[in-house]
Amino acid sequence: MTRDRDTRVLRELVEAHGETFAQEAGITLKDAPQPLYRLLVLAVLLSARIRGSVAVAAARALSDAGLRDPRRMAGSDWQERVDALGRGGYRRYDERTATQLGDGAGLVTDRWGGDLRRLRAEAHGEASALRGLLREVPGLGPVGADIFLREVQRIWPEMGPYLDDKALSGARRLGLPEDPGRLVELAGGTEPAVLAAALVRAALDRHVAEECLEHAA
Repeated sequence: MTRDRDTRVLRELVEAHGETFAQEAGITLKDAPQPLYRLLVLAVLLSARIRGSVAVAAARALSDAGLRDPRRMAGSDWQERVDALGRGGYRRYDERTATQLGDGAGLVTDRWGGDLRRLRAEAHGEASALRGLLREVPGLGPVGADIFLREVQRIWPEMGPYLDDKALSGARRLGLPEDPGRLVELAGGTEPAVLAAALVRAALDRHVAEECLEHAA
């Protein structure tokens, strides 16, 4: 009975809230320099203590301003970055984040030639190594590194299944097992990145969890 109940809860959760944060930001994720860099920027924005919807809107605003790759980001004026963040509603951290984005773009360009696939190669397919390298990017602490890994496992499958503490806290709120392997098994054919995003949404919003539990009952 418990397995059936857990499976129903996950099915309801994924069907209603299985959009990844990259998808929400309009990023068609693939193993190519520009979408990978846009995901990195999104992870930096989501790292701050700010609503996820605001971070997503800011990522879209930066993209609309043409700041979609590290060369353009590094070459942009600081005020240009501040203004784009402001248009996305990202005002509380706009000045600091504008600086971090410029510095981070310089690092990505200088160290990995603007191509995060070289970061993947440097990590030798190990999530822990990749997580450590990501934390060298300005503005990308442990939370941001986890966000990047949760999303990128969709195209770098060797990094998964990656369900971090935030995703597992969503499982706990739903009364589900907190073992990543068990959750992936219960979710059937659901991609780990989609599962992780749905669980994070349950962790961030108790109404999401309550709604799924009600529908699965």
